[in-house]
Amino acid sequence: KGRVIEIYGPESSGKTTLTLYCIAEEQKMGGVCAFVDAEHALDPLYAKKLGVDLDDLLISQPDTGEQALEITDTLVRSGAVSMVVVDSVAALTPRAELEGDMGDHQVGAQARLMSQAMRKLTGSISKSKCMVVFINQIRMKIGVMFGSPETTTGGNALKFYSSVRLDIRRIGALKDRDEVIGNATRVKVVKNKVAPPFKQVEFDIMYGEGISKMGELVDLGVKLSIVEKSGSWYSYGDERIGQGRENAKIFLRENKAVAYDIEDKIRAAHGLDFVKPSDEGPPIISDDDNVIDL
Repeated sequence: KGRVIEIYGPESSGKTTLTLYCIAEEQKMGGVCAFVDAEHALDPLYAKKLGVDLDDLLISQPDTGEQALEITDTLVRSGAVSMVVVDSVAALTPRAELEGDMGDHQVGAQARLMSQAMRKLTGSISKSKCMVVFINQIRMKIGVMFGSPETTTGGNALKFYSSVRLDIRRIGALKDRDEVIGNATRVKVVKNKVAPPFKQVEFDIMYGEGISKMGELVDLGVKLSIVEKSGSWYSYGDERIGQGRENAKIFLRENKAVAYDIEDKIRAAHGLDFVKPSDEGPPIISDDDNVIDL
């Protein structure tokens, strides 16, 4: 709370999906969230599938970068919202650029805009305890011979003011026979002022569904020796739950009690509380309920 977060990565890597999950979790805890959609590309049906309550989400689609950052500043200063997401920094077009002709050069206009905005926003973000998440895109620096040529848009100000910077990448495709059904995704913490940095996590993003919770249960279960992996077979206790990772995920999706039991043990191993189900039976666990702990 009261921090600036930057999430960046290549196209179609899961940046917006990750922030929509953050919004859904904040709403579950009673927070009020705002989404500044500078890209004009928010899909409400997909957001709803990920657990976002659209009726309680403040959505703005500003025309200029100045307007977007002014709206963000107003929301933060009001103290009425607990999370603001700006999607994305690359789409924050300065007014001068919009009013000029197509080939006009506006050198450093966006960087100056972001630098001024961060100076204005930092104090009010800290006082209001509002989390501001900036989604950013990657660009290539020309003529770089050594080191990474990658950089993010909007200058260096956001890099300095961010308390946490997350680098999200697509590392592979998930297939059902010949059909691609999702992405294997890796998130690296490249900067962290509130905890040790340079940790990373891998998870699946399924098309149309979001982050796969069943995939997480299989992977973490194997890592903690709760689920046993012998060759291509996965087993839990005396029961075989599937040959191959995808079949194990399907088994857990269909057998809620086993999935609940594995999750309970994973949480206990990390010292996390688990809400016990009522007498009616274990809670329904779906891919839409996933939380990533970075």
